[in-house]
Amino acid sequence: MSNTTSGAPAGSAATDEQDLGAAGSQLSTAPVEAPSNPGMGVIGWARWFWRQLTSMRVALLLLLLLALGAIPGSLIPQSGTDETKVADFRRAHGTLAPLYDRLGLFHVYSSVWFSAIYILLFVSLIGCIVPRTWQFVGQLRSRPPGAPKRLTRLPAHTAWRTGAEPEQVREAALVLLRRRRFRAHLVGDAVAAEKGYLREVGNLLFHIALIVMLVAFAWGQLYKSEGNKLVVEGDGFSNTLTQYNDFKSGNLFGTDDLEPFSFTLDDFKGTYETSGPNKGTARTFQAALTYSVGAYGKDKKTLVKVNEPLEIGDSKVYLTAHGYAPVVTVRDGRGEVVYHDAVPLLPLDSNITSSGVVKVLDGYKDAKGLSEQLGFQAFFLPTYGGPDTAVVSQFPALDNPVLNLAPYHGDLGVDSGIPQSVYQLDKAHMKEFKDSKGLQLRDNLKPGETMTLPNGAGSITYDGTKEWANFQVTQQPASGWALGGSIAAIFGLAGSLFLQRRRVWVRAVRGDDGVTVVEMGGLGRSESAKVPEELGELAGTLYDRAAPAPEPVPESAADPDPDAPDTPASPEPSEPRAVPAEGAEK
Repeated sequence: MSNTTSGAPAGSAATDEQDLGAAGSQLSTAPVEAPSNPGMGVIGWARWFWRQLTSMRVALLLLLLLALGAIPGSLIPQSGTDETKVADFRRAHGTLAPLYDRLGLFHVYSSVWFSAIYILLFVSLIGCIVPRTWQFVGQLRSRPPGAPKRLTRLPAHTAWRTGAEPEQVREAALVLLRRRRFRAHLVGDAVAAEKGYLREVGNLLFHIALIVMLVAFAWGQLYKSEGNKLVVEGDGFSNTLTQYNDFKSGNLFGTDDLEPFSFTLDDFKGTYETSGPNKGTARTFQAALTYSVGAYGKDKKTLVKVNEPLEIGDSKVYLTAHGYAPVVTVRDGRGEVVYHDAVPLLPLDSNITSSGVVKVLDGYKDAKGLSEQLGFQAFFLPTYGGPDTAVVSQFPALDNPVLNLAPYHGDLGVDSGIPQSVYQLDKAHMKEFKDSKGLQLRDNLKPGETMTLPNGAGSITYDGTKEWANFQVTQQPASGWALGGSIAAIFGLAGSLFLQRRRVWVRAVRGDDGVTVVEMGGLGRSESAKVPEELGELAGTLYDRAAPAPEPVPESAADPDPDAPDTPASPEPSEPRAVPAEGAEK
């Protein structure tokens, strides 16, 4: 094999550079940068601004700004997520709160500056994708360009002589390249081939996926909804706004967008580790539901577990919390039942020591027939350890339930018009019930036991315990599009990083001595060892199909001197290998 590395006249250097540039043209679909000096006037400045906005550096800068803008949205309480935490932050930081208000840091994702970054990034991506797509389509419709005049100037090249006809070599090269999934065609005395279009496809797919993700996230934020509902065993829930304990939604969400469904909590089951270092850790949390979709939907049974929500349309029903609801019966001085219900109490620790309030608002009269309101401060211990232990539950299961009650009478303040929590007792206008020793009345009740109020004021009975579960109902449309866009972006980025666009040329011409000379050259979008390796494999395969011709015998060896000593025979031609050009990566 011989490498065609012969020198060229100095005057042809510029021509070779132009030839090489033409060979490597359009290996990228990046838009061609126009001169950076815009013309004077509004149109010139508009063109300059558009070129800057659609450039890669500005797109990366906007992505960075978007990521930085999300940091305060994660660290600072947001008004759309938790108004209580925002109010607490305002009280605790009197100096920072007004500044945060002016900067919109309490509602980052709906602020003007965050929306501006979001929209500019969206426009930048579209302005980058559209021209690249049209340019790439044009490249797909066109054929690879012809071979440069001097293939030896390419980053990888090889050459050898063969006894086959040039037409046979070109035909064999055309078949070989097409079999290796190159787009190949014959141009003059050479075969031009190109491969690696999936790199540009991956690049465009990545940018399109980013647009899909941006649209999906924006759509999800504008039309999302999230609400919580505490449901006691045996009770139900209908997906209407008035049924929620708390509810928040996106700016464009309407009540008509709520999925029509309802469900009933039939039973809640929770099991816990009974021994070992993980004693008390939950093993099973599951809620048995009966649900129906629509006004006339059939009842269906299902189990909702942690991280296994019930999915109805775009809505998902998650199981988020659990607790106990003691069932109590309150009677007045005449023995008539004025209250009977399960009272949900809020857990205070991992063993579900719980606290809450029993409020009797209407219908109660004391022994003298005077109307009053009753309130009971309640503490519940699922597993009471006895009087010699701390007043906390020893285990989360209902092994030894005890309900501790402290009664009050008077005015609960619910008629003042000021909202108050159902789990707290306003004692401003309430009086304690006293025992025989003049101390506040307080007692521990086990299931079935009754506390009698002094002076014929009535009684309260602890009838048993039900369990409650808290459900979070979320509705976030376009979440599937966001997931699909994320997956597509990963595959597109992988394709644009690991695939390479490259071109290969094979020229076969008859030399001055009548022997066919085969030249091969390869050019990639960027310098890489894969181009010489691939060219070497192609050359080796083509070398087997185009048998090498013997090296020409010098004239001095044609008529040897009989007195001269024997000379060794000419070596057999070696198999071709791709030779990187001078200065190329090896």
